Amino acid sequence: MKQEAFASYSVETTRREEVCGLLGVPYDPDHWNDWRWQMRHRLTRLEQFERLLDLTESERRGLLLASEKFSVAVTPEFAALIDPHDPGCPIRLQVVPTENELLVSPGDMTDPCGEDDSSVVEGLVHRYPDRVLFLVLDTCAAYCRYCTRSRLVSQGELEPLGRRIDAALAYLQQHTEVRDVLLSGGDPLLMSDHTLDQLLGRLRAIDHIEFLRIGTRIPGFLPQRITPELVRVLRKHRVWLSLHFCHVKELTPEVAEACDRLADGGIPLGCQTVLLKGVNDSVEALRDLFHGLLKLRVRPYYLYQADPVLGTGHLRTTVEKGLELMAQLRGHTTGYAVPTYVIDAPGGGGKVPVQQDTILGHEDGVWSLRNWQGRTYTYEDVER
Repeated sequence: MKQEAFASYSVETTRREEVCGLLGVPYDPDHWNDWRWQMRHRLTRLEQFERLLDLTESERRGLLLASEKFSVAVTPEFAALIDPHDPGCPIRLQVVPTENELLVSPGDMTDPCGEDDSSVVEGLVHRYPDRVLFLVLDTCAAYCRYCTRSRLVSQGELEPLGRRIDAALAYLQQHTEVRDVLLSGGDPLLMSDHTLDQLLGRLRAIDHIEFLRIGTRIPGFLPQRITPELVRVLRKHRVWLSLHFCHVKELTPEVAEACDRLADGGIPLGCQTVLLKGVNDSVEALRDLFHGLLKLRVRPYYLYQADPVLGTGHLRTTVEKGLELMAQLRGHTTGYAVPTYVIDAPGGGGKVPVQQDTILGHEDGVWSLRNWQGRTYTYEDVER
């Protein structure tokens, strides 16, 4: 069956032609379907967005000031999904900055997940007993405005991978309690097939490492990158993928084809969605997304309460809203379509499922949470 039958949204060729026109290049399907062409032609400058969108003054100021805070980049593929006339477009809200990013809200933090404090060598975070986070790149195909690692991603803060990998692997070889490695960044799938193959092979050569995962938004931002050659590398090393989609509009035929290629290649697929105000904070939006993902053989895994990163308060809902949405999903659709709602406890407490036995109480928008170690952390809502 054609991928169109499983996709939730499609993009007209004329819109792709418009995007190419503003980039000053003719539309060529062969170029468009080349992931390296997509990376070379990302939208990064105010004048490009001015030609693509009817910008609001808030967006214009956001784009002017973005380079001082967190880089802007959008692939032509993802840019073609943006409604040029609607500032509330759920795709637009995720990747186009506004002046609200300059505001500091209650509870905002530079490193909300406390990764820097748990870093054992540069780029390697060891918080949980048997799991580590390996930040292999600081580059993404496009930059989400709510990025948890905006302090690192696109900032050039990480040493090149070649200088860090030996130290990271030496640590992993010494720590036999580690059985699970999550590669993230940045986006690991922007590495070449050869580099990724070499890195995964060295990790697999460590006997006590049983489970390799990659966190990626490439299938949505850059589905052209999911080539048969890449799938063979992932399959060879028995890698699981944690994908990232936030709205059903992202599930195009091209995304369906990329997910089919991965699933047919034996790659297990889960999705981590962030709850975002104006993007997916309704039962209808979440249900449509989760049903669309199941059609693509992607299991909704986590629904994250948005991390309290500096300048992201305008995109965060309250925890009460998240609990309300989960209550309306659970029991009203298949259990496969209902992810676990979690808060990554600010200050380094790790992921805490938000349910009655983890919520110790709340007052005036400040939530008291119990994590997996029995320790208590707090999370502050933006709205009181």
